[in-house]
Amino acid sequence: MEDSSPRPLAIIKAGETFNALRETRGDFEHWVSEGLGPIGLPIVVLDPRRGDTLPPPQQISGAIVTGSHAMVSHREAWSEATGAWLAQLVAHGTPLLGICFGHQLLAHALGGEAGDHPGGPEIGTVGVELTAEAVDDPLLKALPAHFQAQVVHWQSALRLPPGAVRLAGNAFEPHQAFRVGPRAWGLQFHPEFDDEVMRDYIDRTAGELRTRGLDPAALRGRVAATTAAASLLRRFAEIAELHEAAAVPA
Repeated sequence: MEDSSPRPLAIIKAGETFNALRETRGDFEHWVSEGLGPIGLPIVVLDPRRGDTLPPPQQISGAIVTGSHAMVSHREAWSEATGAWLAQLVAHGTPLLGICFGHQLLAHALGGEAGDHPGGPEIGTVGVELTAEAVDDPLLKALPAHFQAQVVHWQSALRLPPGAVRLAGNAFEPHQAFRVGPRAWGLQFHPEFDDEVMRDYIDRTAGELRTRGLDPAALRGRVAATTAAASLLRRFAEIAELHEAAAVPA
């Protein structure tokens, strides 16, 4: 008898947050899981840095790659192997969402380029604008044309992969969101961050931000809730659920 239970949604843990923040608020995978909301799919967390095996695309309903304090351009073995796996997911049509590091890794894995942003870090609550191509995008189409999002990154997807569709950006970072294939997305911003987490990141990086000519107090003062960006996690869960339902014989 075939197993009729739904395939899991995989959260790929590419890194962890600061120790003190993790002790009080949990880690990246917890924030992502909370953002997904009630979901009719089991969730499995896999950490390729620790040797967890990444399953064949046909064994999962979708995947989300978290952020990380690692850098894609360092090309660590686990990162490169994960990137190759992402390319398999895209080829298979598996729903995929890369967040920050995951966004950059997806771009790199498919022939784009990830590296240091020439303008330095982008951190805090920033405005993001949708492109015309986002109007009918399955993930982003419900967002307002202009919305706010939480960001913290030193590197970027400097060049998108061939065939990628740019979906959102701003004056500092033109590649805030892109899609490749029918259902694989990269988000440079953090839909899983709330305003408390964002302030914590600014506080913990304040010294380095000052050396870059940024004003941590001003950045902190501009932090706000970002409900529109946060809604993308729930929307991705719905996309994965629909994909799973379509794959199950009636």
